[in-house]
Amino acid sequence: MRIWVPIDAAARALGADEVAEAVQREMGVAPTRNGSRGMIWLEPLMELEIEGVRHGFGPVAAVDVTAILADPRGHPLALGPVEDLPWMKRQTRLTFARVGVIDPLSLEDYKAHGGLEGLKTALAAPEKIVSEVTESGLRGRGGAGFPTGIKWATVARAAADRKYIVCNADEGDSGTFADRMVMEGDPFTLIEGMAIAGIAVGAVQGYVYIRSEYPDAIRAMRAAIDIARAAGVLGPSILGSAHAFDMEVRVGAGAYVCGEETSLLNSLEGKRGIVRAKPPIPALEGFLGRPTVVNNVLSLATVPWIMANGAAAYAAHGIGRSRGTMPLQIAGNVKHGGLFEVAFGLSLGEIVDEIGGGTASGRPVKAVQVGGPLGAYFPRALFDTPFGYEEFAGKEGLVGHAGIVIFDDTADMLSLARFAMEFCAIESCGKCTPCRIGSTRGVETIDRIAGGDLEAIPILSDLCNTMKWGSLCALGGFAPYPVMSALTHFPDDFTGRGVRVEAAE
Repeated sequence: MRIWVPIDAAARALGADEVAEAVQREMGVAPTRNGSRGMIWLEPLMELEIEGVRHGFGPVAAVDVTAILADPRGHPLALGPVEDLPWMKRQTRLTFARVGVIDPLSLEDYKAHGGLEGLKTALAAPEKIVSEVTESGLRGRGGAGFPTGIKWATVARAAADRKYIVCNADEGDSGTFADRMVMEGDPFTLIEGMAIAGIAVGAVQGYVYIRSEYPDAIRAMRAAIDIARAAGVLGPSILGSAHAFDMEVRVGAGAYVCGEETSLLNSLEGKRGIVRAKPPIPALEGFLGRPTVVNNVLSLATVPWIMANGAAAYAAHGIGRSRGTMPLQIAGNVKHGGLFEVAFGLSLGEIVDEIGGGTASGRPVKAVQVGGPLGAYFPRALFDTPFGYEEFAGKEGLVGHAGIVIFDDTADMLSLARFAMEFCAIESCGKCTPCRIGSTRGVETIDRIAGGDLEAIPILSDLCNTMKWGSLCALGGFAPYPVMSALTHFPDDFTGRGVRVEAAE
């Protein structure tokens, strides 16, 4: 009987290691440690192969293991075939096709499920890689949504003695965990995507910049890189070809601003993580002053699927200029939180009410923040907004990294607006005045409003406008989004209650 127990950090935090130990005691052999399927409310999710089909059980505690193994079909935690669960059946899993299915550190398992096919296609026709990625419509999944193919073409055309591929795995947005799940559940797909990028632009060295708060992802990526190098997937001759590419993991210290590409590059070079002025852009003068591709984990991890299946197959999914799929990360006060990969185009209401199942508290949904701590708060009146870059921008919102955090009707929007300004003040690199000073003044101004000074509201609006258009990077530029959306859509929380917000000690 084959048994799988996730090694994903979320599952481990909920007791997966204890479940795995119980399985080993009971069976005498260790279970396969897979990635999470993304149904966090069911973790630890133990899977058993019954007549060739993987059946799920969850959430499982160590004390449940003996009874499950004794009567798997009749146990109350039995969920049935995992692939038939509504959460799984409704998804379009492209980037996450193998996550939760394979042993993350088995290269043979990876290849048996379609791994390296994209790399082989790329090696057969390296001159077509950039056009395939461009025609697929793939855009950056880290927040800005910049077309990946255009970035790669810029680096490919640049003349330099050396070029680099940098993966931004500094996943710092609240309610986001997709990057971590890829690195812990299918690390070879990121390695394959970075190798394809290197072949496309002429780079022979890559770096994965991971925040120190992700120790499991760091271990998984380093182990996978060693395995890939030993198997000839990385090194001086990729899969026996004339192309060379190698990579390594670099660990960041957890500064939120290092999620911004130029701050990340400074940190990668051993400098203080502060924003660089642009131009020059990193595609022309990036790491060590050389042309550099800087892409998010999800962007790079999607490239192997595109190369293996074709640009048209990927572009067939989505709406407008938002092509392909997006792994939604649903969190906060929600009944069914987790990762759900689906084509762009679902309405926000469908995501919150149907997929997420509403609030965990059972109270009405008041607001949903999309795009991390600097994303706008959307009220139910905007729940008909399709999930897409331009569609959200048209409502003064951000898709960002697709973190979706849900709040019920007890949420105090003035306090949440204050948190956004305070967060910006704490995380600011300090290089530009609108962000450094504006965020601090923003906290003070919101405290005035909380104290009943309604004349401070227009001051807050002017301050947000200055930060939005005057900041060097998205940290200061996007901090006004949650503040102004809270003020616009929930004015009573600012004017009607006179809530006193205590200053941080």
